[in-house]
Amino acid sequence: MLRSHTCGSLTAKNIGETVKLSGWVNKSRNLGGMLFIDLRDRYGITQITLDPAKVNFELPEIKAEYVLQVEGKVIARPDTMINKDMITGEIEVEPTKISVFSTCKELPFSVDHENPVGEDLRLEYRYLDLRRKTMKENAVMRHKIVLETMNFFDKKEFLHLETPTFVKNTPEGSREYVVPARFEPGKFFVLPQSPQQFKQMLMVAGFDKYFQIARCYRDEDPRGDRQPEFTQVDFELSFVEQQDILELIEEYFMHLSAKFYPNKKIKAEPFPVLTWKEAMDLYGIDKPELRVDNFTFHEVTEWAKKSDFTVFQQAPCVKALVLPKEMGRSEVEKKYEFLAKSFGSKGMPWLCLSKEEGLKGSIAKFIDEKALEELKQLTGATEGT
Repeated sequence: MLRSHTCGSLTAKNIGETVKLSGWVNKSRNLGGMLFIDLRDRYGITQITLDPAKVNFELPEIKAEYVLQVEGKVIARPDTMINKDMITGEIEVEPTKISVFSTCKELPFSVDHENPVGEDLRLEYRYLDLRRKTMKENAVMRHKIVLETMNFFDKKEFLHLETPTFVKNTPEGSREYVVPARFEPGKFFVLPQSPQQFKQMLMVAGFDKYFQIARCYRDEDPRGDRQPEFTQVDFELSFVEQQDILELIEEYFMHLSAKFYPNKKIKAEPFPVLTWKEAMDLYGIDKPELRVDNFTFHEVTEWAKKSDFTVFQQAPCVKALVLPKEMGRSEVEKKYEFLAKSFGSKGMPWLCLSKEEGLKGSIAKFIDEKALEELKQLTGATEGT
């Protein structure tokens, strides 16, 4: 073995032991004639400490991201140098031999700092990008979530069954990637957009609870929510109704949240359920942002038709949006009137109710006291909104 321990496993219990570590140089520094090397692997960092003038072995050149093997003795750190934020913070390794496994040229970006790095550069040097702490933590968290997903569905008596990735084309919602069939010139396999047909076959075959961490391929133009290749938690059940599926998905997400993010609070439990029509009526979109409180449309069509404002009288639908009093007119125009016009509206009339100035706004002259009171009841608007 090229290492006896990982760089994140040594503690005060290992003091006095002779160990062998392998990893990357996270950073090195020379302070007061002493050389300190932070040796890193995916498990953590161990500090290597030596006096170059006193070592009895040939000390190689050491730079950031060199890959080293260090043999030496675990010793206690001086009290003033103990770092309680690190698992290895009470010890350091005094080397008896250092070997260089791999050197490297000057890096295009630093991997030991979370400095902003352009996405193109990160993708060009993906192996360096994946050395960064954030990316490593993301990969570890993904692994844990996949493992917990397996355990969750296993306890629900689901079977993890893998489905083919070379299939015939199916009429789904996207273009498909094709793979030429070498033994059948002119014919092609396609990569699956989803395991849909196969999981339906499994249901017919009697496998009433199936799940899979499935790879899917869709030849789509890249966008924030569209990727050519992605992984999904795919499952199917027999002899259930829609509500059973909704409850299972909710339980799954609540379980993952409690397991990995216990400090995060789910705002609504159980999850609110909206029909498409309710979502469109309340939010004007079928994927609303529910983390913003009291940000819903109010139906005021009948109220509007009774006003003297001609545009309202002719409109098939009128909705009101109550905005917080902290939001100024310029912000309303920038965020909401522009958006309304981009969807074909000719404008967005506004009203503001002020204790000092009374009712003001682009259509204030069309609203009498009675109409105002009725509008306040319909929308819940108060002074300042």
